[in-house]
Amino acid sequence: MRSLSRIGVVAVAAATGVVLLSAPAFAHVSVQPEGVAAKGGYATVNFKVPNERDDASTTKVEVTFPTDHPLASVMPQAVAGWDIKVTKTKLDKPLTMHGESIDVAVSKVTWTATDKGIEPGYFQKFPLSLGQLPEDTDQLVFKALQTYSDKEVVRWIEPQAKGQEEPEHPAPALQLAAASDDHHDEVAADQASASKDATKTAAAADDSSDGTARGLGIAGIVVGAAGVLFGVLAGRRRSRA
Repeated sequence: MRSLSRIGVVAVAAATGVVLLSAPAFAHVSVQPEGVAAKGGYATVNFKVPNERDDASTTKVEVTFPTDHPLASVMPQAVAGWDIKVTKTKLDKPLTMHGESIDVAVSKVTWTATDKGIEPGYFQKFPLSLGQLPEDTDQLVFKALQTYSDKEVVRWIEPQAKGQEEPEHPAPALQLAAASDDHHDEVAADQASASKDATKTAAAADDSSDGTARGLGIAGIVVGAAGVLFGVLAGRRRSRA
């Protein structure tokens, strides 16, 4: 019985050890979309930041955006207890968005705690609206810095190599889905709308031309009728004379 009890204790300890050892692997800064982040479209994403310390709070989070796939539109959602700063950078190569050339993109978003921050045992989500997502890559890799109240800075900047073990401080990576039908439908709808507007303009021009022609025709008839009437009256006057 004693040997069985010892085996049970060892098994429990071993299982607990596995849990404790595996927990830090999941406690890192990550990014996930709300729904689907499709290539060529827009998406709302959440940067999830857990507190990994027992004796300090997270007071600052900085997320740097990829320079190889710049995003022209980045809009943060207000988060209670945090100040938000959006930093923009001039692009070497302008982007084309909705037919307009854009030479400035967001390079970093910084959240700074105005209260207690993320306390031990808690996590915080930081939402962002992103777009237009690139169509020539399967993921966007961000770099994140997590600052604690004791001034320690954890750098979540290590890229995840395909087929390799996860690094100690992996960079948040947003996986992109294939371009959705909605995106293509949206483009087709814009084109159809433009075509419809052009048709309306042409029709309006035709109506205007027809209206002018009709107006001139009616005016001609009125003038002709007036001429005939004048001739008749003039003839009557001569006969009386």
